[in-house]
Amino acid sequence: MNSTEVDNHPAANMGKIILYEDKNFQGRSYECSTECADLSSYFSRCNSIRLESGNWILYEHPNFRGHQYYLGRGEYPDFQHWMGFNDSIRSCRLTPQHRGSYRIRVYERENFGGQMMEFSEDCPHVYEEFRYNDIYSCNVQDGHWVFYEEPNYRGRQYYLRPGEYRRYSDWGASSPKVGSFRRVRDHY
Repeated sequence: MNSTEVDNHPAANMGKIILYEDKNFQGRSYECSTECADLSSYFSRCNSIRLESGNWILYEHPNFRGHQYYLGRGEYPDFQHWMGFNDSIRSCRLTPQHRGSYRIRVYERENFGGQMMEFSEDCPHVYEEFRYNDIYSCNVQDGHWVFYEEPNYRGRQYYLRPGEYRRYSDWGASSPKVGSFRRVRDHY
């Protein structure tokens, strides 16, 4: 990635997210503008979120582990609105702004083996495009992407930064099932 793709100016990468313990923006809250590896000391559960700026990846466990949720600006009055599996959010990360093209290569086998397809646009239904239900490895060449287990951007989510992912466990998945994927686009 070169300097024209990501604006590294601190003010340009500012985001703001407010996490609430209870539904409908009630109870204890915590406001965050940078990544936080452990939110456990601020609240015991997270049932609603106001995302005022930036794109965020929320994680079920501390240190950016567990279920992942990609969220853009908006209000999420309960965890079902962000497709949450439960009310546990223990870490969060602001995604960098990306300027430039998007490019990802997906493969039918581990270590970049088998059939390969390259994408520069969102893919709402992997099987219709790729003719496989599974992606075993990928190479994110430009931009940031989110994999979803189900078609039409549903199910478990996996955030991918530029780099090589030799097997599905490298992006945090327990299986190679990918039903759809899309680009992380700026919503600042």
